[in-house]
Amino acid sequence: MRIALGLEFDGRAFCGWQSQADVPSVQDALETAIAAIAQTPVRVHAAGRTDTGVHASAQVVHFDTLAERPLSAWIRGVNQHLPAAVAVLWAHPVSDDFHARFSASGRHYRYLLLNRPSRPALADGRVGWFARPLDLDAMRSATTCLLGEHDFSSFRAAECQAKSPIKTLYRLELAEHNGLIRLDVHASAFLHHMVRNLVGALVEVGAGRQPVEWMARLLAARDRRLGAPTFAPGGLYLSGIDYDDHWGLPAFVQPDWESLL
Repeated sequence: MRIALGLEFDGRAFCGWQSQADVPSVQDALETAIAAIAQTPVRVHAAGRTDTGVHASAQVVHFDTLAERPLSAWIRGVNQHLPAAVAVLWAHPVSDDFHARFSASGRHYRYLLLNRPSRPALADGRVGWFARPLDLDAMRSATTCLLGEHDFSSFRAAECQAKSPIKTLYRLELAEHNGLIRLDVHASAFLHHMVRNLVGALVEVGAGRQPVEWMARLLAARDRRLGAPTFAPGGLYLSGIDYDDHWGLPAFVQPDWESLL
């Protein structure tokens, strides 16, 4: 039997999603918790890997098991064995041809950027921060060249293992409320550090250190060395995965996290 799970987690307690030797990962915590319910080791596969300190409000994983349990056991039972920073939101049986990663047709990320002179305290590790005023209109203008299919090598980490730097960016929107800037990005897939490097470049424009036209030149250059520093991981959230409706996966009902920060 193959089971899909919907998760949320606070990335501050982990080295990232993927299992690594001698450091805590979300994958390790989840596999241990599921194994306690299945009473046998399991391997989980995720829709997207996240880095150290990056969060998720809508991660999807799947695992195979011979254990017959009610769906509630894969939610409440697993949650009893998880650390407080990770929670299963829903469980759903799927056919064997479903794969959390390869069945996904798109992914969504959200970056929260606090723009005020003083550093965050209550939201430390849950938002990025920039002290100087940012020109949101200039930042919005700089995003227009990024939409569509492009080679995003200028926003790709050196250690990125993706086979191709060519991705399709469907949406990139900026909104601001009480000094908190929200960047929502939707793409076919993402390169390693792509969103955080995009944020870094947009901050360069918003701070007036680069003109709006610089973004198009940077994209065309396909050279990461010409870009801005990678922005902090704490503001980044995996916020959605696209699947065909025929899989019947439950929707994520997410609270307005910004109101809690």
